[in-house]
Amino acid sequence: MAAGKNTISKTLIWILLALLILGLAGFGATNLGGNIRNVGAVGDKSISVDLYARTLQEDLRAISAQAGQNVPFSTAQALGVDQQALARVVTTRALDHETAQLGLSVGDEQLQQQILGMSAFQGLNGKFDREGYRFALENAGLGEAEFEEGLREEAARTLVQGAILSGNSMSDTYADTLVAFVAERRNATVARLSADDLAEPVGTPTQDELKAYYDENIDSYTLPETKQITYAWLSPDMIADTVEIDETALQAAYDERITEFNKPERRLVERLVYGTEEEASTAKAQLEAGGATFETLVEERGLALSDADLGDLAKNELGAAGDAVFAAETGDVVGPLASDLGPALFRINGILAAQETSFEDAQDQLREELAADRARRVVEAQISDIDDLLAGGATLEDLAKETDMELGSIDWSSEAEDDLAAYEAFREAASAITEDDFPEVKVLEDGGIFAMRLDKVLEPRPQPMDEITERVTAGWTTQATRAALRAEAEALLPEITADSDFADLELVAESLTDLTRTGFVDAMPPAAIQALFKAEQGTSVIVEDVADVLIVRLDEVLPADEDSDDVKALRARLGNQASSAIGQDLFQAFATDIQQRAGIQIDQNAINAVHANFN
Repeated sequence: MAAGKNTISKTLIWILLALLILGLAGFGATNLGGNIRNVGAVGDKSISVDLYARTLQEDLRAISAQAGQNVPFSTAQALGVDQQALARVVTTRALDHETAQLGLSVGDEQLQQQILGMSAFQGLNGKFDREGYRFALENAGLGEAEFEEGLREEAARTLVQGAILSGNSMSDTYADTLVAFVAERRNATVARLSADDLAEPVGTPTQDELKAYYDENIDSYTLPETKQITYAWLSPDMIADTVEIDETALQAAYDERITEFNKPERRLVERLVYGTEEEASTAKAQLEAGGATFETLVEERGLALSDADLGDLAKNELGAAGDAVFAAETGDVVGPLASDLGPALFRINGILAAQETSFEDAQDQLREELAADRARRVVEAQISDIDDLLAGGATLEDLAKETDMELGSIDWSSEAEDDLAAYEAFREAASAITEDDFPEVKVLEDGGIFAMRLDKVLEPRPQPMDEITERVTAGWTTQATRAALRAEAEALLPEITADSDFADLELVAESLTDLTRTGFVDAMPPAAIQALFKAEQGTSVIVEDVADVLIVRLDEVLPADEDSDDVKALRARLGNQASSAIGQDLFQAFATDIQQRAGIQIDQNAINAVHANFN
């Protein structure tokens, strides 16, 4: 039981706090009427309304956190969150039933120590407060016996779960097999054929050839669904020039940021701290004798240069070391010098001159920044009035006449990214808008606002060929070039053996080593890697790239590099994942067996009553 002691303590503190929160929120039997206490039972263990409501609330909070916003209960219910919560409490009570049948329980003495050690029940003197204990449980709607029984059940569940989930291990054969496949390597020789390698260029296509290519690749020339949208928008930049900033505001902003505009002389410094003055002096002597560099000294301390980097500091920020550091030149190492962490060596990497920007020189920057900020606030202040206009029946055209907003239109699709379509808020609104939606004010990322109206939806449609002749011609040329290159490669393939030299065939080749299935090689398509792992040693394959053709010969098949840190990490990760999966499967099988033996009873009316509190 000792092994689960910390887990029990942490878990029960959390349970208590959750119960207190739920008690304040009104959950519990009193909220559902005196006759509804349980939503079901597993064997002789009832499933209380509070337990189910609390578990459901936890899952709702989790899905809301994942979504980044509050998820309505109806939405969560459609996603099966309520069923998930019910399954959890059924499993919990099934384990409680089984541990009771097995006679597992925590002793009174250990239970007492757990309660006495819980900070939630301690008074100002740090000792157990008997009255505080009673009061906390009373507020949570729990009796002492009920709470202590929950502690016992939690301890017993922890013991059983730990016994099932821990100590499982998958046979090494599993990881060996996967590692042998995933980390297997290939050595290869690759030659790329491009349009310049053709004896004759492919020439100019006829109109019939273009039409045939256009028809065969019509999907490439089909426009996506397009929404014709009219919008009115107002950005801070549109009115920034009209915003007046007085001298007093500029001076106040300058004074507030005085340290930004006026910086003292600084040094770019690295610091290497030692435990004693003697150690630091020995390290400095090694530097002076040429037996070490600052980099090697850092490595000897088990650090990286980033750990020693202090950035740019003024003299007063260096404390007692300031004078010596500022007297040194770039590249010098000074010390040992006192620091707040002990004796240290300091390396000077740069000298930054003092920076003094007068109010007059900073005015233009300050005016621009203050005007932009004030313009954002002016735009924000108009939202309410514009909302009122829209609610009163004003059109977007009316907004352009009566406010600072400007009218515009856009043929929007998922591929649009110019102007307003560059804003994520506009893209989301354009994606969701329907012809039934009325314009409403929405805010852009830069503080601008917009409202939109969907005028028409254009279904996916082919672009007329005469409007994209140049693009179609380029596509035909690329395809024809690739076909001609493939023909040349196929003619060369019989001459390429396992021992032949690509240079003898006037091919410029590159040798690649230690390629893996998941590896990446610059300027080499993934299809070439896949082809290598399907080919037999000594054979060559042809792989098409966008406009070129590759001849790839598999020179050698190598097993996984067992000395590689990556392979070792992969093997360990696969073994851990498999062992964890075994434990989870065993636990699920165990829980299912308990439920089948003990029997499950669910009161749907009680479940519905709990759900009513979330709607």
